[in-house]
Amino acid sequence: MGTPLIPLRDERCDLVAKLEFCNPAGSSKDRSALWILEKAIGRGDIARGTTVVESSSGNFALALAFYCRMLGISFVPVIDPNCNEATEAQLQLLCERVEKVSIRDTTGGYLESRLSRVQDVLVELGSVYWPNQYANPDAREAHYRFTGAELLAQAGRLDYLFVGVGTGGTIAGLSHRIKETHPGCVVVAVDAEGSVIFGGPPKKRRIPGIGSSIVPPLCGQALIDRVEIVSETRTAEACGVLAAEYGLYAGGSTGSVYAAVQDFFARHRPGPRRPRVAFIAADRGQAYAGTVYDPMWLRQLGAEAAQPPGVENLAVK
Repeated sequence: MGTPLIPLRDERCDLVAKLEFCNPAGSSKDRSALWILEKAIGRGDIARGTTVVESSSGNFALALAFYCRMLGISFVPVIDPNCNEATEAQLQLLCERVEKVSIRDTTGGYLESRLSRVQDVLVELGSVYWPNQYANPDAREAHYRFTGAELLAQAGRLDYLFVGVGTGGTIAGLSHRIKETHPGCVVVAVDAEGSVIFGGPPKKRRIPGIGSSIVPPLCGQALIDRVEIVSETRTAEACGVLAAEYGLYAGGSTGSVYAAVQDFFARHRPGPRRPRVAFIAADRGQAYAGTVYDPMWLRQLGAEAAQPPGVENLAVK
């Protein structure tokens, strides 16, 4: 598959970005989607007439829709209102059926509602396969075998690796592969404010692709040294910087991880040797044109962020 690694100017470190948004379907989820499908077909879990059903906030659904279409497999994505409009429109084009939940779960998100709808669809349909990206070891293996191997070949020495966390598959696979060669590399997990993955309090989130309303089993398999929590305001700011400074039209996950790199090194001054730092640019910006790149949406986000806890700006979608 192969994605480029590019250097970015930075005052505090030798920074490189692994452009996973250059994958065919536009994100790091290409890796896990294709490998999960290949392994499931090889095991016989997917046969002629099987329908794949999966919960996703966007990128994994797009990747599955693309590869299922290429392989002639029926796919039903289960999404929620945080799914970007462009992503939903593409899914409607690629899939005969799209399920969309609208009721928030007990954490204020939609993940539990999506997973519940997945179970309903699995019961309804006859021959089905649920990839379960939150616990499927094939997702971890995809990033160990492919993303991790590429990064090692491209980057050379690594002192720090920053990876966004949603389902945990990317950081689980990458952390093991990188630490086999560079055991001293500090793996920094990047999560969204309002996500419960690392024990933080649940909070309404609007930007898909990073964070979770549950603690994904794959996260427990990752070798994580540090955790950085990023607010959605910082995510949007970082997306703007990536575009203005480097010409990278990046998505919310990528902006979050870049913000985490900047925030981390603003607090932790490196030693006499400039550290070699890599981060995963997991998604591209086209699907976020109406959110993190929309001035009106950003004003609404800022207004809601400034409100006291428990008060919501109903104008923010």
